Amino acid sequence: MMMSVSELTRRHLLGRSLSGLGGMALASLLEGTSPAKPGMVGLPHHEPKAKRVICLFMSGGFSQFESFDYKPLLKKRQGEDLPKSVRAGHAVVGMSKNQAVLPLVGSKFEFKQHGESGAWCSSLFPHLAGVVDELAFVQSLKSDAVNHDPALTFLQTGAQLPGRPSMGAWLSYGLGSECEDLPAFIVLVSKRPVDQPLSSRLWDSGFLPTQHQGVQFRSGKEPVLYLNNPNGVPLEANARMLAALRSVQTAAHQLPEREISARIEQYEMACRMQTSVPEATNLSGEPDSVKKLYGEDVEKVGSFAANCLVARRLAERGVRFIQLFHPGWDHHGGLPEAFEMGAREVDQPCAALIQDLKQRDMLKDTLVLFVSEFGRTCYSQGRIAKSGSYGREHHRDCFTAWLAGGGVKRGQVFGSTDEFGYQVAENPVSVHDLHATMLHLLGIDHERFTFFFQGRDFRLTDVFGTVQRELLA
Repeated sequence: MMMSVSELTRRHLLGRSLSGLGGMALASLLEGTSPAKPGMVGLPHHEPKAKRVICLFMSGGFSQFESFDYKPLLKKRQGEDLPKSVRAGHAVVGMSKNQAVLPLVGSKFEFKQHGESGAWCSSLFPHLAGVVDELAFVQSLKSDAVNHDPALTFLQTGAQLPGRPSMGAWLSYGLGSECEDLPAFIVLVSKRPVDQPLSSRLWDSGFLPTQHQGVQFRSGKEPVLYLNNPNGVPLEANARMLAALRSVQTAAHQLPEREISARIEQYEMACRMQTSVPEATNLSGEPDSVKKLYGEDVEKVGSFAANCLVARRLAERGVRFIQLFHPGWDHHGGLPEAFEMGAREVDQPCAALIQDLKQRDMLKDTLVLFVSEFGRTCYSQGRIAKSGSYGREHHRDCFTAWLAGGGVKRGQVFGSTDEFGYQVAENPVSVHDLHATMLHLLGIDHERFTFFFQGRDFRLTDVFGTVQRELLA
């Protein structure tokens, strides 16, 4: 029976349109010709320097004093109480409030200057020392949070409370994907024997459409859980099922159109990932010279080294945001021993990633960010052991990160801390500033990049953030 114009509702029109799109999607799944997904209309706002981001996140509170912020005064005044004049106007936070004395403690490791930039690196980072002229160190980073969960959430989402979209989700939403058969936002977590679980809400899409959430690639034979078809079910049958499911979900009027579209996109991406994920994560075809560059740990499934090499492969395939979490940096005690082990795991792979991207002419448009949720205190948490071992408490008021590639001005040290490393001395950089600068390098004006939700416009930088133009090439 013919339907009149008045009877042709928006819902009927959507259903008919999606039925046609379902056939198109089925054909693309079977032929492997699915198009990349565009981002928001009007983005980028200006010519981008970077196309993608690889974020190397040292979860737990990476100590700047054992890595890149050299403070010889701490060793000279080892064991002395932190002067009250230094902390005047700045309350001691965290568990340090219960300490009667805050004994200064210098790094157990030697420091030297490297490269034309003269950047200081501890002896634990010989490989990164070799590429310091590719890096921009930010020694004046500040956070608003001093406890792990809010600080982790703040660095990932720009807010201390959960529920906001993560960095990668924002970029997936705003810039879309350059890759037709892999998610725009992928997460890799190092396989380490540490008691520091990381919640998947750190890479959640929040109030953005759900197809923009991060997809975790796990170590082992099945990088993405429940992705493979049951035995005996061919790809063609799965693709036809998805086309039928599109029609069913469209006909079931319970969900808004945007949620239907999000679900369908996720189903179709999962189908394409059945072949793309095993290929992208298989390192067996990498030349021995490349594996040697990343170090012996590259052969260990789930290691930071292996994940760095996978990250380079994902970047080659057009993944927009790749985030590596390396947990285990929460050293309240026994810091020298534990930090040395962690540094050994990340030093060579980090340097190798920079070199590998550069030799493939990819560093120029890949922004690499090395950061933690906060730093550590210049004083020991508790007494300094007779053996010389010590621990450090969380410290939000100044810590160090570095950036490379993607339009960053290479070979510089930006910002500084006071001689005790307790407060920022010049050029403070907030987490919002860091986010604003990252977005700028990707061609996005952070003040104009918003999403309307619950009656107001939200953005990654909230109502703050200043682009740190001194960091730009």
